Formats: sequence, C-alpha cells, structure tokens
Amino acid sequence: MQIKTFCAVLALFIYFQSTATNEPLFVPSSLKAVTVFRSGAEMTHNSSASLQSGNQDLVIENLSNGLDLNSIQVNCAAAVTIMGIEYSNNFLIAPAVSARIKLLQDSAALLQKDLDKVNMQMQTAVDLLEVLKLNREIKGQQTGLSVAELMKLMEYYKSKTLELQNDLMLQRDKSKSLGTLIARLRNQIKEEESRNTRNAGQLRLQLSVATPGKYDFIISYLTKNAYWSPFYDIRVDDIKSPLKLIYKAKLAQTTGIDWKKIKLTLSTAVPNQWGDAPVLKAWFLSYINPVVAMERTLARNRVQSFAGSTSQLNEVVVTGYGVRGVTANQEAAEPLYVVNGAIMSGQEFSKINPAAIKSQEILKGSNAAALYGSRASGGVVLITLKDGLSDYVSVTDNELNVTFDIDLPYDIATNGKEQTATLKEYAVAASYKYYAVPKLDKDAYLLAEVGEWEQLNLLPGEANIIFEGTYVGKSFIDPASTFDTLNLTLGRDKRVVVKKEKLADFSSVKFLGSNKLQKFTYEITVKNNKKDTVRMLLKDQYPLSTNKDIEVELLGAAGVFNNNTDLGVLTWKLELAPGETKKIRVEYSVKYPKDKTLNL
Repeated sequence: MQIKTFCAVLALFIYFQSTATNEPLFVPSSLKAVTVFRSGAEMTHNSSASLQSGNQDLVIENLSNGLDLNSIQVNCAAAVTIMGIEYSNNFLIAPAVSARIKLLQDSAALLQKDLDKVNMQMQTAVDLLEVLKLNREIKGQQTGLSVAELMKLMEYYKSKTLELQNDLMLQRDKSKSLGTLIARLRNQIKEEESRNTRNAGQLRLQLSVATPGKYDFIISYLTKNAYWSPFYDIRVDDIKSPLKLIYKAKLAQTTGIDWKKIKLTLSTAVPNQWGDAPVLKAWFLSYINPVVAMERTLARNRVQSFAGSTSQLNEVVVTGYGVRGVTANQEAAEPLYVVNGAIMSGQEFSKINPAAIKSQEILKGSNAAALYGSRASGGVVLITLKDGLSDYVSVTDNELNVTFDIDLPYDIATNGKEQTATLKEYAVAASYKYYAVPKLDKDAYLLAEVGEWEQLNLLPGEANIIFEGTYVGKSFIDPASTFDTLNLTLGRDKRVVVKKEKLADFSSVKFLGSNKLQKFTYEITVKNNKKDTVRMLLKDQYPLSTNKDIEVELLGAAGVFNNNTDLGVLTWKLELAPGETKKIRVEYSVKYPKDKTLNL
C-alpha cells in the first residue's frame, strides 16, 4: 500500500515538474520602426530572451491588437528554429492608465469630495430652515410675551432665515460650478480613454533552441489601423516669384499601441493588393435580371465596421575637437565653432545631435582670419543646422512607390486623431496667368502653370492657398494628368475685374415668314486694377444646334485666339498693363420656328 502511494506521489511530482518546465516564457517587445502606407502600416518590433536548449514556448507581448496574420514575419539567429507561430489577444492585461488620465481622475475625485461637502452644507441649511418654519407659531405660555420680546423673537427669525438662505444660495452656486468642472473633467477622461488600448496582442512561438543563450528577435507585420493622406500649402508672394509648395501629411493610427520615439517612414504604396496581372477572358452577352442585379448592388453597398545633404569636404574633415588639414602650428589650437552664425565652444558643439546638422564648412588660414581674426588660429568650423521638419525628411523614388523617411523620433498616440507632419518644401518655377469665364463666374482666377511637375512626387490632395500672405481658400491638386504642365488654381483676385453685359441697342428680334431671327450682342469688359501687368485667358460661349430647323451663326468675335466649333467655346489671350481696360464684343444670331421656344 505504501509503495503504491509512493509511486502515485512520484508520478504526480514528475508530471508537475514536466508541466512547470513547459511553461512559456513571456517577454516584452519594443516598437522601433513604422512604415505608414496610404492605407495600413508595417510595424517592426524588437525583443530579446534568454533561452535554454531544447524545445521551448516564447510569448512576445506588446504587439498591436489588430494585424494581418498572413503578414507576420519573425527573424532570429540560426541557432533558433521557429516551429510554429500563434497570435492572440491578451484580455487579462488591463489597459495601462496614462499619467494624464491619472491626473484627470485624481482632479475629478478631489472636486467630487468638495461637491459632496457642499451638498451636505446645503442639506443642513435646508433642514434648519425647515426647523424655523415649524417653530415660528407662538402657542401656550408664549402668548404672554411682551411686545419687546416678540419683536426680538421676530428679528431673530428674520436674521437667521436670511442668513440660511444666503448661505444656501452661495452653496448652490458653488455646487453648480463644481458640477460643471467635474463634467468637463469626465468628458476629457473619456476623450483620453477613447484610444484603442482595450487589450494587447501577443505572439506565441514554438522554438527549438540548439544552444542556450540570449537571442534577439525582430517581428514585423501589417496592420490596417493606420493611414496617411497628403495635403499641401501653396504660398505665392507675387506673380513674379516662384511659388512655394509645402508637402504635408495627415497621419492617424488606432493600432492599440502608442508610437513613442519611433523611426517613421511614409510610403505611397498600398499593401495587400492582388499581385496577379489581369488576363482577358471571353465576354459573353446575356440578358440581365433586374431583380438579381438590384440585390447584388445592395449587397455591395453594405456599410462595414471600423475601418539633406551634407557638404563633401575634400581637404579637411571634422573629428572631435580638431580640424585635420590645418598647419602644424595650428594643430594644438581648438577650432572656432560657428553654429548658424553664433560662436560656440567645443563643449557646447559636442552636445549637438549630428542628425541635426544640415551642412558644414571648414575655413582655415587667411580665409578664417579674415572673418574671425586671431580667434580662428585653429581654423573655423561653419555649421548650419537643419531648419524645420522638412530638412529631416529624405525622399526615395523607388520602382513602384515613393517613400519619405523622417530622420527624427516620432510620437503618435493611438487615438485616431490626425496629426500633421511637414514632409518637403519646394520652390517651384511657375508661369502665372488669370482665367475668367464671365458666363459662369464674374470673378477672375489666378492660375499657376507648373512644368516638370512629375519630379515633385505629388499625390491627389487638397491644397491651402496663401496668396500675398493671406489665406484665400482651398484648391485640389490632381497629378493624374497626361499634360506636360500642371495647372494649380490659386483663388480669386478681385483686383482683376471682369464684366459681361448684353447690349440692347445691338440686339434685335425679326420675324421672317414662319421663322424668328434673334441677334445677340454681348460686351465683355476686363480691367486690371493691379500694379503689375497681367496675362489672362478669357473664355466665352455661343450656342450650337443639333436640329436642322435651328440655325446658329457666329457674327463676330473680335481678336479671338481660338474658336472651338465642337463646343462653341471662344478663347482670347489678353495682356493688360496696370490700370488698362479692354472690351471684347461677341455677336451671334439664332434662327428657329417662331412657334417654338428655345433655352436662350
């Protein structure tokens, strides 16, 4: 009996020991780099673990809670063989409370305590008023009160009632103010808690380890819960200068992980696209059942749930605090550091992040002494720092896409709110002209013609127009054009006046037998109220006929540059000096049956 009991205990011990050794090892991961696509993102994590030889399960935590399982890639040392991968969400880990949410919650709790105290004081004042009301009647032995005692009693009731009512009014105001503040704090807490941090993702790896040791793992995957979209600022100082095109991006992510101090890259590619080239198949005609077609349309329309360069130095290079290439007498002297025009000590210069340096230039000998005198005996290092985010962005034009690498650590919260980043700023040579169609719009529009625009790597997007330092409105950039030049609308200019009016004295109506002949004469007036000469493209229109009973004849269009007879569109190219006015007359006639009415 004792032997059986001992064997059973030994078996249990061996079982629990084997179970314990098969417990998975949990390790965290850190997000290092993210490539954001127009729709979706590729996230790269680093992790490390100390592993024993043999088979072992490793669980890597702190991954996104929404990813494409087919896109998971894990890289590790050759001594570690990955036999299986399993992804899951860890619902047991409570979402981390940020310091800001904790501060807001503590503030709300303190205000709630103050509100509770105020409510207690209000209730006490109400109870005391009720006591005064219940005891204001004079009965029994109190009927023998003298007039003086009665007046004193009444004065006491009056003063005490006013005191309590004033106190109650003050407490009510305080309660209202506290309630408003608490409501605002709670709304802000809800806003902060709206991030997609409900649970974390984790990756379970079944490993076979050849030799024990500490191993590094690189995990990358695609997630759909991120995107970026382009938009632009177009700045025009005057129509004689090149325009400034500022390329910007709006980024947002709800991956469940706050992106903190990560290397960020924006790509114009769209992942998860079908990779096979299209192949034509036979096209057979058949009758369409309208009911089935409608049902298919309704099924397709269902709404789904959640959606710079550094200068090359040939003779000298900067190393630490010394300048190579100076004379032997200068080797012991420390160079003079000039950063953005300001003189800086070598110790201060050493604190500058090398990634923040845009360019550097070395001066020595007489060139250095001519500018900085005897202080430059050890040479001069001229440093220009990067100015603005665009200096930290490098553009790579790949075979199938364009990438923008941001050489700065970036923070983007997982709250779905759009964050703006400036990618690049271009000075673009442009030809300016005005465009007017007085039949449709009485205003003149300023257009910029941009040549060789393909080199700008533009994407379709909205553009904010800032003309002469003033925001004038929005436009849209559509680079999907087959033209050699790209036309950008820069907004209306009220200083170029365009007016079209019908000349009644030169218009007439005649009846010729069964027909009616109408003559129309319009005059278009263009005036330049600007200080500069302007070029204008002016367009107007005359009607066309597709009915043999309706005859249209263009009688006059003085100075017309082009007459598009297919559309009935007339085009003039005008040049107006400052203060100059030009008038253009358009005449046409329409002959049609007099018993009919036309849309004239």
